[in-house]
Amino acid sequence: MAKAKIAVKKKPTKAKAKSERIAKSVKPKAKKVVVKPIKRKPVKGYGARDLAYFKQIITEKRKEILEELAILKESMMDVTTGEYASENSTYSMHMEQGTDAMEREKTFLFASREGKFLNYLDDALRRIEKGTYGFCIECIDEPKYLCKTCPLIPKERLEAVPHAQMCVECKNLKQKF
Repeated sequence: MAKAKIAVKKKPTKAKAKSERIAKSVKPKAKKVVVKPIKRKPVKGYGARDLAYFKQIITEKRKEILEELAILKESMMDVTTGEYASENSTYSMHMEQGTDAMEREKTFLFASREGKFLNYLDDALRRIEKGTYGFCIECIDEPKYLCKTCPLIPKERLEAVPHAQMCVECKNLKQKF
């Protein structure tokens, strides 16, 4: 028959009991640390009058770009057929064909550039509608105070470059890297 072992709890020695008491007394009590979120003062953007002014500037530039794109399209396309214009082989010489191709390529690059600019202007109009127009994307979360209106882009910059998303100082810093 197997004997069952009974676990007997031994009393700790005096030295061990003393070290346990010291360890308990030395342990720092856990303090509750309450982390309060940083209250940021809400940044006020440009007023309705300023936004209407910038919207007018953007709309006028957009109209100019659309007119220029129409002119470029007319120069690239044959008005009667609606296809891309090709050189007239009966009147073109070999050298003139190269010049014509280069001119078509330049016209296409101009149209591409104008189309990209049109997208920037459309994006600026969407930001006006959302209420985020005029804020520097680099300074909005954590203002750097590189300019006097931080995190807003100065009005002078928005008048010159209405689709700007960064103040001049942040743009310069970004271009250095």
